[in-house]
Amino acid sequence: MLTIALPKGALLKESIERFQAIGLDFSAFLDKSNRQLQITTPNARAQGLLVRAQDVPVYVEYGQAQLGIVGYDVLREKQAAVAQLADLAFGHCRMSVAVKASSPYRSALDLPPHCRVASKFVGCARDYFQSIDLPVEIVPLYGSVELGPITGMSEAIVDLVSTGRTLQENNLVELEVLYQSTARLLAHPVSYRVDSDGLGDVIRQLRAPLVAAV
Repeated sequence: MLTIALPKGALLKESIERFQAIGLDFSAFLDKSNRQLQITTPNARAQGLLVRAQDVPVYVEYGQAQLGIVGYDVLREKQAAVAQLADLAFGHCRMSVAVKASSPYRSALDLPPHCRVASKFVGCARDYFQSIDLPVEIVPLYGSVELGPITGMSEAIVDLVSTGRTLQENNLVELEVLYQSTARLLAHPVSYRVDSDGLGDVIRQLRAPLVAAV
């Protein structure tokens, strides 16, 4: 039976809708009274695992799931050994550097060397500042990253931005966009090559609307 890792959070509802469209119903995960983390579709064709978004590539890489959906931001950060199959074109957001609106900085290069940058995306932040040859101290935060500049713990943050409302309400402004992020379809490399449990058919069906839209 095909096992699919689905991400908790903002991408879950549309991920489930994509699978429903091809006859795989994981909508039980949307029922707030349901506490199950593993369910089987009513037609018994597949089972779903409901996991943290950051764990989706891990379950796929280790073969506990043959297929998964997760944001490109997570894939960039995790660097997991998985096959990236398609940009599913939903869950649009961007990874950005932001600072207090009252700061004198107008670009990332204006930041002082060895300043502190708070982020939950430690790897992405480090890679970016290395790419512009600016030495900084990355401060790992996994809650409200915006508090870094507000409290003075950091000069800047690297974080996901969707509408920009959270930044605006906390008097922060974007300096740079590192990259755009959307939901991506990924697969376990070996399962993908050998087409186990009808994986190839599921992938083709998920890709079909994307191809038609081009």
